[in-house]
Amino acid sequence: MRIDDPALLAEVTAAFHAYEAALMADDIAAMDALFHDAPTTNRYGVGEVLYGIEAIRAFRKGRGGSPPRKLGRVAITTYGDSFATADAEFVREGSDRRGRQTQTWVRFADGWKVVSAHVSLEGTTA
Repeated sequence: MRIDDPALLAEVTAAFHAYEAALMADDIAAMDALFHDAPTTNRYGVGEVLYGIEAIRAFRKGRGGSPPRKLGRVAITTYGDSFATADAEFVREGSDRRGRQTQTWVRFADGWKVVSAHVSLEGTTA
């Protein structure tokens, strides 16, 4: 298995940054397009546990946008030709607490999609 094929790494990196831009713009349609449309897609957030794309969509519609944040270190790795992980650190505006985000990406016929995501803040137990 090839790890970090340069072309695939560039594709996933672009998808990751497209998601980050959509998140900061509260572009729900763009975020939705980057998550796999399936009941098996899950997202754990700082205060929520969401099973299935419909729960994720409902959360985004009711959220009113993500708090502004600045990315820190980002580590993206591809495994083979259709699986990748993205791990990122961030700091929300007005806070000094480090946040962490992990995304699992899979390449489908219609492109790279997040199938699992986890967001947390250091020092929280929720």
